Amino acid sequence: MFSSPDGLCGIGELAERAGVSVKTVRFYSDSGLLPEASRSAGGHRRYGRGALERLRLIRSLRTLGLPVADVRRVLDEQDGEDPAIAEGGALEDAVAGQLRAIGSQLAALRWREAALQLVQESPPGERADRLHLVGAVTAPPSTAPLARFWRGWLPPRMPARATSAFLEVAVPSPPDDPDPAQVLAFARLTAMTTGPCGASKPCRPHAHQVAGSRGAAVLYAGLAEAYELAGAQMRRDREPYPGEALDGFVDAYASAFGTRDTPGFRRLLSGQLAADPRLDRYWELTAELNSPPGGRPEPTPGSAHDWLLAALDAQLWTAAVVPVRVPAPVSEDTGAAFRRARPG
Repeated sequence: MFSSPDGLCGIGELAERAGVSVKTVRFYSDSGLLPEASRSAGGHRRYGRGALERLRLIRSLRTLGLPVADVRRVLDEQDGEDPAIAEGGALEDAVAGQLRAIGSQLAALRWREAALQLVQESPPGERADRLHLVGAVTAPPSTAPLARFWRGWLPPRMPARATSAFLEVAVPSPPDDPDPAQVLAFARLTAMTTGPCGASKPCRPHAHQVAGSRGAAVLYAGLAEAYELAGAQMRRDREPYPGEALDGFVDAYASAFGTRDTPGFRRLLSGQLAADPRLDRYWELTAELNSPPGGRPEPTPGSAHDWLLAALDAQLWTAAVVPVRVPAPVSEDTGAAFRRARPG
């Protein structure tokens, strides 16, 4: 195979046959990826028959972008030096890892492209502000600021499972291929949720200050079901109306506060929810991120909440103007307990 009678070759011949530089062969040898068969009397490196095929494999793996550590694992698997590695499929794992890395890089590039388009297309008077907004967001963007905001908004001591379930629907994922408007929406969300609560940022609503972890978990589990039911009606363009979704909505609060769903409770609930801090802008931006560009806005927990509150108000208004037979009003004891808990 090689020109030398002993079947070995020097570093120059090996490099030439493999189509790489001598410096490259030396680097792989010094890294332990390409062992030498021996040294000549003059101290020159000599390589055996399998060196050329091994060098070609190394070159192919490196051309695909695999780091040296992954190349080493693939070679160790091929050599059979580590049975555990062989069983794990080092090459498959390395390729999968590289694909994930490339996917992240592509997402970052798409985000930067849309951000640059946003700046380019912005009116001169808005360009500086928008540049500041999008420049504060990493590429690909992180949802960590949004998650931190909601962890501060949610009731304390809320069970981790309930918190995670809420964050899944409240924290929008950045689109894989955003348009400039979605980049701006996410940047505004990030800016909105960064920093402590204060005069310019609403803090936790009184309606959600439920004592104990059980109350918080019951409240948000019930609200999630009600929001899903309301979202289905919103996709059908149904106007707010009393029904299963509203009953579940009210029951979530009633169950969390350990009281009954009565007309009196519904009146108190409507008043408290109307007085609580609102995050309308947050949910508008979330809908912009979750909806296809130019398409119908997707329901969000915020828009579903508004739909249900409108349904509740409509029911209370109808009850006030149309005489109907209703159960006895909420007792003084139940009403006092509700007000002490300050529900929504």
